[in-house]
Amino acid sequence: MSLNAKSTIENGKAILGIEFGSTRIKAVLIDEENKPIAQGSHTWENQLENGLWTYSIDAIWNGVQDCYSDLRANVKKEYGIEIENLAAIGVSAMMHGYMAFNDKEEILVPFRTWRNTNTGKAAAELSELFVYNIPLRWSISHLYQAILNKEEHVKDITFLTTLAGYVHWQITGEKVLGIGDASGMLPIDPETKNYSAEMVNKFNNLIKPYGFSWTLEDILPKVLLAGENAGCLTEKGAKKLDVSGHLKAGVPVCPPEGDAGTGMVATNAVKQRTGNVSAGTSSFSMIVLEKDLSKPYEMIDMVTTPDGSLVAMVHCNNCTSDLNAWVNLFKEYQELMGMPVDMDEIFGKLYNNALTGDADCGGLISYNYFSGEPVTGLAEGRPLFIRTAGDKFNLANFMRAHLYASVGVLKIGNDILFNEEKIKVDRITGHGGLFRTKGVGQRVLAAAINSPISVMETAGEGGAWGIALLGSYLVNNDKKQSLSDFLDEKVFAGNTGTEVAPTAEDVAGFNKYIEEYKACIPVEEAAVKYKK
Repeated sequence: MSLNAKSTIENGKAILGIEFGSTRIKAVLIDEENKPIAQGSHTWENQLENGLWTYSIDAIWNGVQDCYSDLRANVKKEYGIEIENLAAIGVSAMMHGYMAFNDKEEILVPFRTWRNTNTGKAAAELSELFVYNIPLRWSISHLYQAILNKEEHVKDITFLTTLAGYVHWQITGEKVLGIGDASGMLPIDPETKNYSAEMVNKFNNLIKPYGFSWTLEDILPKVLLAGENAGCLTEKGAKKLDVSGHLKAGVPVCPPEGDAGTGMVATNAVKQRTGNVSAGTSSFSMIVLEKDLSKPYEMIDMVTTPDGSLVAMVHCNNCTSDLNAWVNLFKEYQELMGMPVDMDEIFGKLYNNALTGDADCGGLISYNYFSGEPVTGLAEGRPLFIRTAGDKFNLANFMRAHLYASVGVLKIGNDILFNEEKIKVDRITGHGGLFRTKGVGQRVLAAAINSPISVMETAGEGGAWGIALLGSYLVNNDKKQSLSDFLDEKVFAGNTGTEVAPTAEDVAGFNKYIEEYKACIPVEEAAVKYKK
């Protein structure tokens, strides 16, 4: 394997996938069989500036350069060679948000990420205008909120894009976006596979009184499907990635995608009647639909797969951050007692112990809201643990309540899809940090959405692997297959992972938990109001 990987890299046949996650930038090199052969990473954090979550332009480029440098060092250490040429590159990032540029390619205001919930008025007005659910974090919400706020910079916009679109533009010169990421900027028409012309016209008419020199179609990136030509790495772009100067220009770059799209690819969930759940810092479920929903729902976003199929997405701002914070408390205790610390062991013991608790957590309730949670109507959040003196307060129930909380909001949204819209799904695959302890996250999620959950060994590779696979689809799709057929035959070859089915007891317990959870939301609202 090592020799094959070495020759793949030496012959310029490796494919590079880069993903900008919320806490980590990750790079993955894959071989001609679509298997990872080298990795690099960089840890980063968003900053709260003037009340808005952001990453600076310097942080973006310093981060990706450090990530690529880490990849180079790992390749050198493992194979004794430099990366000179690549077969393809793909860039993926957190979806949504707001990156607005002027005609000098200068960013007009700091990057506003998906995490910001200051766009309530804009999202509500646009949802009504479009008769379509427009979430707070979508780019069009950010744009219209800036207009409503009479922000000076809006008149100077010549290009509006996402983080993936921005990085792709800077390394290729192309103002394009993969359809999955584009569907988090503005709704996509599933027939034309482009921005909805009706909604573009409605928006242009809405903002006409402001007298801007641009229209929406002037400033949005061009929409591309997976496998379409999205440009090549320029000399300038090569230097932006590899400051050592070894990487050569001319590499084909696939359409940039969002983390939702790469998650679908990495879990082989782009076919209709499949789905996936990503559970890490935030969580989201993606169910690929056979037809449109009967009506818009505020809790459900309509996006697309990287090849343009309609997807119902339930996005939750919070998932494992609060859970991890509690686990770290146990780590501190272990250190205090002078015991050696192995985080995998701590997670494993606590998670597995949680499964011995009561199916309804013994009455304990947790809200994991580090930030606002639009699905439950909170613009701000406060992590909160609730119990009464009569509840069954023990370690197993305590940990189980926090595991349930990590997917509780996800359940509320998915209950609409399965119970009200009667959506049919053949397979749902889980990926992300929640599933790292074998079997536990799967069982909790299976109980939450009353559906079998599969986890693949490869799901841990995440979005960087997913975007590398889209790079492979661009250059290695000799048979001109559909994306789902390419993934089925060339990548996964029948592997559907290990499946865990829900038990009747777990489902009933989670249903009881979630009813109490919903009933106690006013307590969380009070915590937001009074705890500053």
